[in-house]
Amino acid sequence: METALTRLVGVRHPIVQTGMGWVAGPRLVSATANAGALGILASATMTVDRLREAIREVRSRTDAPFGVNLRADAADAGDRVRVMVDEGVRVASFALAPSPELIAELKDAGVLVIPSIGARRHAEKVAAWGADAVIVQGGEGGGHTGEVATTVLLPQVVDAVDIPVVAAGGFFDGRGLVAALAYGAAGVAMGTRFLLTSDSTVPDAVKARYLAATVRDVTVTRAVDGLPHRMLRTDLVDALEHAGRTRALLQALRRAAGYRKLSGTSWRRMLQDGRALRHGKDLTWSQVLLAANTPMLLKASMVDGRTDLGVMASGQVAGVIDDLPTCTELVERIMKEAEEVRERLRYG
Repeated sequence: METALTRLVGVRHPIVQTGMGWVAGPRLVSATANAGALGILASATMTVDRLREAIREVRSRTDAPFGVNLRADAADAGDRVRVMVDEGVRVASFALAPSPELIAELKDAGVLVIPSIGARRHAEKVAAWGADAVIVQGGEGGGHTGEVATTVLLPQVVDAVDIPVVAAGGFFDGRGLVAALAYGAAGVAMGTRFLLTSDSTVPDAVKARYLAATVRDVTVTRAVDGLPHRMLRTDLVDALEHAGRTRALLQALRRAAGYRKLSGTSWRRMLQDGRALRHGKDLTWSQVLLAANTPMLLKASMVDGRTDLGVMASGQVAGVIDDLPTCTELVERIMKEAEEVRERLRYG
């Protein structure tokens, strides 16, 4: 199926696997790429040296195009861009809008720039700055999310920009792909659906927790870092939501100390990172600390398998997913379903 997305990035199918921290590593990305979709390597939880190693590991497993997700506000963003350029990475994606200067630097080096956005005005801004495409995530999507549903946000953005638009938030099958195309999108991006594959390195106990979830078990909370964050409801979420300020601060300090020991990050840098993630919000000190060490709360689940202590970011689609296919099986199934839907629409 050829679309503006497949022509732009050189993949066979208009499907993107998003750059999920601690989840989208070399194994998942290369499996996605070999399946004909665009895999995005999550780099925010890697050192610069590890990023270079991970890119080379993906390259050793596939000849297909893939991308790297970057934090535009990271202090070492320039170093990461140089690694990507040196290693010939095809696509750079961003959860936060990159600056016009960073977009220009990447484009001058031949790297495609595809930011993720959650509002029409943000899409217009990055398009004017030279972004090659945008991923539009509606409120159904996992992790930090907005309030506008994909079905409302997507057509707004499609009508507002002249670059390819990729739809994210609520997609998991061929019917969703066809629906996104009907809205004018050039493809779909999925996180939770790729997390729940046999190629994902997420521990089995964590996958089982996702598979057991119903739609009602996926919630949006501000208790973790003060920003709307869609995730599975767990004992940790309940504890944070019901904790008073003193108790929340003590919990945050304990978790922040663990993050500092593992990462080598100074307390000053942690507080700077936490405040940078506030986006102008009035957060408590416990939320600032939790914002800074949210990556470690994710790691507790996605790497260590601690469903009791970790954060499990999740799209609402977790409530309707019940299997763990390989990436190849998943992509082939989605494309087969999409063709069947198109045939039914064509002939009634």
